Amino acid sequence: MSNRIECFTTIISKIQRNIKKVKNIDMHEYNLKGAQVACLYYLYIHESLTSKELCEKCEEDKATISRSLEYLEENDYVLCNSKYNKRYNSPFSLTEKGLVVSKKIEEKINLILDEVGLFLNKDERDKFYQNLIKINEVLEKINNK
Repeated sequence: MSNRIECFTTIISKIQRNIKKVKNIDMHEYNLKGAQVACLYYLYIHESLTSKELCEKCEEDKATISRSLEYLEENDYVLCNSKYNKRYNSPFSLTEKGLVVSKKIEEKINLILDEVGLFLNKDERDKFYQNLIKINEVLEKINNK
C-alpha cells in the first residue's frame, strides 16, 4: 500500500474522534463530558485515585483533570479525601451517586466493546490488541529519541 502513512493516521484519527463521540452518548442526561466520564470510569475501577494518577490514566493534562474533578465534586459524583494541602496528591473516590453513574458507564463501555469486537474471535482480538500495544511502544521509542 503506497499511502500507508495517510491510511494509518487517517484511520487512527477517525477512531479517536468516534471514541470521543461514543464517550458522550447518553452522558447528556448526567451533564457529563469526556474527561469527566474517564475520571468516573477509572475511579470506579480503582476505587480511589489522586488527581496526578487520574492525569496518567486518562491521558489528560493537569488543568483538564482539575476542572473535571471540580465539576464532579460540585455535582456530588466524587469526594476528595484531603490529607494534604495540595489536592493534586489527595485521593478522590466516588460518592453513591458517582458509583451508580460509573456502573452505567462501565456497562455501556462493555456493550460498545462487545459490538465493536463482533467480527473478531478471541484470538484475533488478542492479537489485535497486542499489535496496537507494539505500535504504540515503537512510536513512544521514536518520540523519546
